[in-house]
Amino acid sequence: MNRTCLNFGIACGLSLALVGETAATEWNVSLWGKRRAFTEHVEKLAELVSAKTNGEFTLNLSYGGLSKNRENLDGISIGAFEMAQFCAGYHYDKNPTITVLELPFLGVSSLEQEVEVSRAVYEHPAVAADMARWNATLLMPSPLPQYNIAGVGEAPLTLNDYEGLAVRATGGIGKAMKAIGAVPTSMSATEVRQALDSGVVKAVAFAPHAHMSFGTVESAKWWTTNLNPGTVNCPVVVNTDALDALDESERAALLGSVDEALAHYLSHYNEKTMAKWGPTLDAKGITRITYTDDELTAFREAVAGPAAAAWVEENTARGLPASELLDLVIRTISGT
Repeated sequence: MNRTCLNFGIACGLSLALVGETAATEWNVSLWGKRRAFTEHVEKLAELVSAKTNGEFTLNLSYGGLSKNRENLDGISIGAFEMAQFCAGYHYDKNPTITVLELPFLGVSSLEQEVEVSRAVYEHPAVAADMARWNATLLMPSPLPQYNIAGVGEAPLTLNDYEGLAVRATGGIGKAMKAIGAVPTSMSATEVRQALDSGVVKAVAFAPHAHMSFGTVESAKWWTTNLNPGTVNCPVVVNTDALDALDESERAALLGSVDEALAHYLSHYNEKTMAKWGPTLDAKGITRITYTDDELTAFREAVAGPAAAAWVEENTARGLPASELLDLVIRTISGT
């Protein structure tokens, strides 16, 4: 295939390596941390794309070697690499449309439903336009279960005990924590263990895989089993110019592998990651905290409605169809 390397004024991200007389396409993919449940769909995607193209289209996965995780969307925008994963809550202003998926207490009940609602939002024209500002095309979500909180020190046995608690929480979860008097701090996942050990934060809101992957279970003394304040939305995106430069077979191999990659992710998370979680809590001697229905109802009433109303007001002022996006999420979750 005859391909001209895209010129972004920096080292070209789309690298071409000659294999015999055929130019093989190599994409660089910016991830962070280490291989874990959160990246299994990208790992599977790379495997599938290579197999379908007989190795002539490969995804080179880099865990932190290409960019800081908070800068992955910027890297995509300038073509520093062709694919990346990022979390909406890391930079609210850069991707306001998809932050609707991070609102607290949306009522998502499974990873499968998280995929469904994420894809519905990703396909909305306003979301596509939002991502187009960064020369980015949304490829697939990274579905995560409801976050819960692990921490050190005195456990918050009631919601009132969160007053003044310094907790790592991003996006809508951070706003939920603030609403009950906690002090949310936004930091990348790779910074969390040090922050917890040094006392910068006393608690961390994560999904189970991240508590294990980033070491908070090594220090934590307690864990909330059912607070379920929400989750974060972390899409995988591709550089639009790089996507457009693929030939027909390469594009088919990439886009046609997304469903299988997501199915692999769901199976891995549900069957392997969650199977480890309970035994890990037991082995580390971490106390489980379970709140009463009355406490949870009070939390939802204090947080959910006001957070959604504030999100709609703020993003309507940005010129975005905020009410429409929120309604789309609600309808998709309810199945109407």
